[in-house]
Amino acid sequence: MTNLQALCLLPILALANMFVKISGSSSIHPELTGPDMAYLNSRVVFNCSTPNYPLPVTYELIRDSGVRIDVRMNLQRDQPALFSLKVSATSEGSYHCKATTKRSTGVSNSIRLSVVTPASNTRVTSEPFPPVAYEGSRVILSCDVAKGSHLSYTWFFNKQEVTSSVSPFFHPTGNKLVMEMVTPEHAGWYYCEAWSIVQGNKRVSSSTVVQVTVKVYISKPKISFSISKVGASYFGNVTCWSSRGSPPVNFSLSLDGKEVGSETANEYLSAWFPVTMTPGMDMGVAQCWVKTELQELMSEPLTLEVVPVGGDMKVKVEYLYRADSTLAATRLHCQVSRGTFPYISWLLNDSVLPSKMHVDSYIQPGLPHYVLTNLSRTLILSELGQENTGYYRCRARDSYNDSGPWVESAAVLVPVTDRIWNCLPQAPSSTEIQSHALLATIEVITVVFCCFLLLMLAAGGVCVYRMFDHQQALTHTAVINSDEVPQSAPTFQSGGRPNTSSTDCDTQDQIEEITV
Repeated sequence: MTNLQALCLLPILALANMFVKISGSSSIHPELTGPDMAYLNSRVVFNCSTPNYPLPVTYELIRDSGVRIDVRMNLQRDQPALFSLKVSATSEGSYHCKATTKRSTGVSNSIRLSVVTPASNTRVTSEPFPPVAYEGSRVILSCDVAKGSHLSYTWFFNKQEVTSSVSPFFHPTGNKLVMEMVTPEHAGWYYCEAWSIVQGNKRVSSSTVVQVTVKVYISKPKISFSISKVGASYFGNVTCWSSRGSPPVNFSLSLDGKEVGSETANEYLSAWFPVTMTPGMDMGVAQCWVKTELQELMSEPLTLEVVPVGGDMKVKVEYLYRADSTLAATRLHCQVSRGTFPYISWLLNDSVLPSKMHVDSYIQPGLPHYVLTNLSRTLILSELGQENTGYYRCRARDSYNDSGPWVESAAVLVPVTDRIWNCLPQAPSSTEIQSHALLATIEVITVVFCCFLLLMLAAGGVCVYRMFDHQQALTHTAVINSDEVPQSAPTFQSGGRPNTSSTDCDTQDQIEEITV
């Protein structure tokens, strides 16, 4: 019976032993740790371990392609197997660890290793090339490298990193910097950095600096001319210029439709052309032409005629007030009726006021505080005081002829008082004085006439009242004594006016005589 029981237990023990072996072979679970990125030619370390598993254990580092990289034997408890690997171009791929004991074998997780090639020989290319474009067009810059992988890019404009806050027209995309609708503000120096970072280790490759030029479209040219005198000869000069644009540009001058000069401006947007000029003569119609690689524009026509200074001159006075209605300044305008190039000066009480080339207050002892503007055509008395009071007049002569005659305006009185009338008496002109005197006389006569008329009406009323009163008295007397007619009774004419020499009406006769 005992032997029979032993024989029955043998298969059970064999199955249990097999189960232990099977369970032991599946219970080992190695774990692989290590980097997922590494620089080319660097060295990396993978760790393979089986915590709390009885020794000995053999570890193998294997690529997913089946190539065994290295083998390690674990001789101490809880110590991982270290696999050091020098990274080459062929090192990129997936790795896993295989752990083997006498009883079981296990395979770890996989780690994919990416090989990072640092950037080198970085440079900037452009579209268009060279990076020169007109405003409103598109410019694309590219950050290119000779070698490199897993790269990021940073752009710099005039040593400042390009971000969306710098300009909304910058659009970094990959290794490109796209600039839409460029303006002159986009012109400057650009460079880029290509960089990568592995385990906190950053490697950067910078490009050289590239200049981006943004050209401005040329504006419509303008034209002007001047004249000078040397000895007895006159010399004319025509100036052509544009207010904006990018040089170089070509200026040419035509006179009566015929080109008489051409010049290329490489730095400034202007050109000068000598012409024949004689004061008082029409020398023809001039026009400026400007040409660039994309544009061709023409100025307005200009008649080359120098009109000498002459005709009537006049000074116009304006008073400037503050918000509280107090007088702040006096502005005088010199109006010249004829003259192309007048030189204007001002006089105060026949003393010449010094002129200046710039606009500013002129302060000198004994002279008023004033400002000259508009090529001395306007005189502003900036401070009001006794020194400002007097007769002002302006005079003009041809600016190109220092010895030419002066043309003067009439003097204008500029008083400094608390109340200034809208119309001030001008200089000592007999006609204007008579006019003002006549107006004053008419006003006086009108007032006197009104007063005398009122007095006459009052006296006439009194006289008429007394006359009617006296008539009533005579009528009463006639009733009492109808046979006697008083000698003093007044008689009436057809007009109802009493014919009497009574003393009461003497005043009326005197008023009528004075009125007539």
